[in-house]
Amino acid sequence: MPPPIPGGRIRLRTLVFIRWIAVIGQVIALLVVQLGLDFTVPLMPAALAIAASGLLNLFASIGHRGTVWLDDHRAGLYLAFDLVQLAVLLGITGGLNNPFVVLLLAPVVVSAATLAGWVTALLVGVAVTCVTALGLWALPLPWRETGFLLPDIYRAGIWIALVIAVCFLALYVSSLAKESRQMADALAATQMALAREQRLSALGALAAAAAHELGSPLATIAVVAREIERELSPDLPADSPLRSDVGILREETARCRDILTELGRRPDEEARELGDPLNRIPVSALVEAAAAPFLREGIDFQIRLSPAGEASDEPLVPRLPEAVHGLGTLIQNALQFARTRAEAEVSWDEARLTLRLTDDGPGFDEAVLGALGDPYVSTGRRGRSSDFGVGRQSEKHMGLGVFIAQTLLERTGAKLSFGNLPTVQGGRGAEVVAVWSRAHFEAWT
Repeated sequence: MPPPIPGGRIRLRTLVFIRWIAVIGQVIALLVVQLGLDFTVPLMPAALAIAASGLLNLFASIGHRGTVWLDDHRAGLYLAFDLVQLAVLLGITGGLNNPFVVLLLAPVVVSAATLAGWVTALLVGVAVTCVTALGLWALPLPWRETGFLLPDIYRAGIWIALVIAVCFLALYVSSLAKESRQMADALAATQMALAREQRLSALGALAAAAAHELGSPLATIAVVAREIERELSPDLPADSPLRSDVGILREETARCRDILTELGRRPDEEARELGDPLNRIPVSALVEAAAAPFLREGIDFQIRLSPAGEASDEPLVPRLPEAVHGLGTLIQNALQFARTRAEAEVSWDEARLTLRLTDDGPGFDEAVLGALGDPYVSTGRRGRSSDFGVGRQSEKHMGLGVFIAQTLLERTGAKLSFGNLPTVQGGRGAEVVAVWSRAHFEAWT
């Protein structure tokens, strides 16, 4: 996963810019009420409150040049100041009677969207304290007629509404922001996994190309070494060091040629066994290629073909990196948690291609079964350590591996579902089913 931004997740420049907008808006509102509407406003206290916000902005702008990322603690202090400053300004202009009291929600929402949960919780406490203080004490609302007051029960309703709004918005926005960050991290991990699989897929072709390119220079070196040995043979004694050096040169050249021949032969053998990656391979060969790195002793892994009815021969599918890595992740999980065996059943008909992966392990936790596929949701499986999850907690594993596998396979057109088998020898057994449209998957280029 990509590392977090050094120093924090919010820029000082952003907070300064937003605060300048707030200062300009407060000045305009003050002038409109005082001059445009001819209301009596305590200008000096209001001007001091606005000036305090402007001075803080000047200090932050002058004292911190360039791009500065604030940590959660410092960003929380800036937002807490904005809350208190706005509460003071509202307190001298009507308190809860002032319709602009809803602006107290803004700093809390900003914190919920960008900062840690504990900072947002503290700001919620500050906001509730400010709202309560405004309900208990505030100067009268500026008005032409004197004595404008809302009933106490109405102001109590405003207080309750603001407290509920502060708590609800903080919880709602922070939950959405957390899910968004988790999804972004999980997608980045998926892209890294796909890039790694693509590099591995290209490694065989690179080895073959290197063998082909280096073959000609090595052949030339071998020919020159033989010519040198032949020219020196009549004049050098049998025990001459130079004759020995020429022999070593020929032997090492032959060894290099054998190594390059082997490198060039291995991609050809893999292509014959699994099919050319640029063409089509049987779906069972695709499953074999995905499972090969994770097979281990003690666990029997079987691939069973089950054509439906009068279906045609085994489908030929592209050897896509997405499919290899996605299936490999699911197979790795089955093999890691299986007690004695795991099975991949491939079935097909004229319209669909289905892969059913089962094992005799403990199965998935029913409590999280419906949430599998979301990043950082525990799979609820207990057993040996596994790379299937990232950031595992004790024996439970997080569901980033499920998310990566599902995301990659969905790119090939697959639909995944997760479930548990009936009780099998004391264990439930897990079941993962992937279904493709044959027309879509076989036509992939």
